[in-house]
Amino acid sequence: MAGHGTFFWNELNTHNVESAKAFYEKTLGWSFSEMPMPQGSYWTILMNGQPVGGIFAMVGPDFAGMPDHWFTYIEVDDVDRRIASVAENGGMVIRQAWDIPEIGRIAVVKDSTGAVSGWITPLPRQG
Repeated sequence: MAGHGTFFWNELNTHNVESAKAFYEKTLGWSFSEMPMPQGSYWTILMNGQPVGGIFAMVGPDFAGMPDHWFTYIEVDDVDRRIASVAENGGMVIRQAWDIPEIGRIAVVKDSTGAVSGWITPLPRQG
């Protein structure tokens, strides 16, 4: 892990997980590991057996009309403290920070240009 201010994770948000998996498997050689979750499966993208990203299924009315897209997460040292200064610097907090068990604390931020990213303070990795 590189630390504060670095890109941490990339995630494909898609309405068609199976099509995306087939495409990236055939074109880039990726494989996938399923992680069951209460709202459906999350897929970890693997390259040479190492996690390099994820696939999130956009299911339900919250995602109606939203195009498939890649979403990036930037690691920050303290997500709650960092998002406190977003508005005064021309940005907007789209989704306040929340905890993802065994992963970390995440918020969704729009910067001063309108670009959206996730900011994450990851939990310490075990082992």
